[in-house]
Amino acid sequence: MKDIDTRIFALSVGFLGLVSLPLVVFPELSNQAITVTYDWLALNLGPLYLWAGVGSLAFALVLAFGPHGGVILGQDSEAPEFSNASWFSMLFCAGIASGLLYWGVIEWAYYFQAPPYGAEVGSDEAILWATSYPLFHWGFTAWGFYTLPTLAVSYAVHRRNEGAYRLSRACRPVLGDRVDGSLGRVIDVLFMVGILGGASTSLGLSTPLIAEGFAQLTGTARSFGLDVSIVLLCSVIFAVSVYVGLDRGIRILSNLNLVLALLFVLFVWAAGDTLFIVKMGTSAIGHVVQNFVLMNFWTDPIAQTGFVEDWTIFYWAWWIAYAPFVGLFVARISRGRSIRQIVVGMLVLGTAGSWLFFIVLGNYALSLELSQQLPVLAILEEQGAPAAIVAVILSLPLGKLALGVFCVVALLYLATTFDSAAYTLASGASRGLGPGGDPSRGHRGFWALALAILPIALLGIGGLRSLQTASLVASVPLLAVGLLLAVSLRRALREDFP
Repeated sequence: MKDIDTRIFALSVGFLGLVSLPLVVFPELSNQAITVTYDWLALNLGPLYLWAGVGSLAFALVLAFGPHGGVILGQDSEAPEFSNASWFSMLFCAGIASGLLYWGVIEWAYYFQAPPYGAEVGSDEAILWATSYPLFHWGFTAWGFYTLPTLAVSYAVHRRNEGAYRLSRACRPVLGDRVDGSLGRVIDVLFMVGILGGASTSLGLSTPLIAEGFAQLTGTARSFGLDVSIVLLCSVIFAVSVYVGLDRGIRILSNLNLVLALLFVLFVWAAGDTLFIVKMGTSAIGHVVQNFVLMNFWTDPIAQTGFVEDWTIFYWAWWIAYAPFVGLFVARISRGRSIRQIVVGMLVLGTAGSWLFFIVLGNYALSLELSQQLPVLAILEEQGAPAAIVAVILSLPLGKLALGVFCVVALLYLATTFDSAAYTLASGASRGLGPGGDPSRGHRGFWALALAILPIALLGIGGLRSLQTASLVASVPLLAVGLLLAVSLRRALREDFP
């Protein structure tokens, strides 16, 4: 595999081993350190993350609707490589993972029990906030984080003919030839670390959910061994998909998964309290639009309930850690599209797709709780989120069949996300690929399997906090890289289109 950049590859693999080994050897001590790390970072750097969210969204909108919005990322007359449907299905599956199914069903319940802004637990106001905040956390600001590296890398590769899909190459307008030396390698290693941290959170959240569903379907007991088996199964699936390639593997898998997911959501909408779902979803959308600025800037400085640190800061850190991976992958599939098309596609279509899942799945679960058909909150409290989610799905007509489809969709979402992640990791650790080049199959397959190591170590510790910390820690240095990307892209556009 002559295309591998051995220094970046070795540093990334070394980091993976350096982090994973203590988690396995010293799980209790690692768990304590993780809790302290998350609390300190979220408390002291929280406002910085909020400003990063606002800045990313504003920057994307200025680029899309400013004088450079029509710039084609490629030759001026070049047609897009993929159809609109395939392009959207690939970027959507890469951007949200099966975490959308996990949080789509149950996120409202956490806010229902501990609502923001001093709302009384169980009140109408608390319910409205509980259904609104998931839309905010998975909405425009989240996808705004993704647009920055997408545009920066797309412009560098497709317009300025950089030879590799790397964050460092997109920083050339500011850093010059230093991107070809040690400074560039530092940026690329940080990108690799961000993928490993963000991907570990997604895989660590989704694996217990899929394992819980599998245990219910087969009548077996869920165990750590079953969780590990699910991780390994996912690794094999996306290793095969990555090995097959971008067009035959990832594209087909993404298209299939999106169709299955939409059919499942439509089934839940029709089988549940349809009118309640529509009414509650409409109210939540209006509530988010009305309070969008407040939610982006709220730091909870008086009551200090921890809501912002536990949720908004976690999500913004997750998106930041994930953004370089999504950016490089979407850049690879976006040649021939304009800046405006990419921004609008990601912000509008990405947000609309995410909202559909939360409105239907979340409000179906909420209707079960409010009508006392299923004690969702009690199951969450006593047995945990995976058990509560599975119970909600089993309450549907043909519950076993619905749960089987749900698990398949979750597994495919996980696979489509991680074959994209493995593809991007391999691209980031390769040299001289060119705008349309692909990393070697063996290289892609290695990262597909390596991605399973850190999530398995984190699953051994258990708990949501360890998974949240993986994203938060990985995102900290990427805040500075994001700023560098924005300045570099702006300078490149001014130089090329004065």
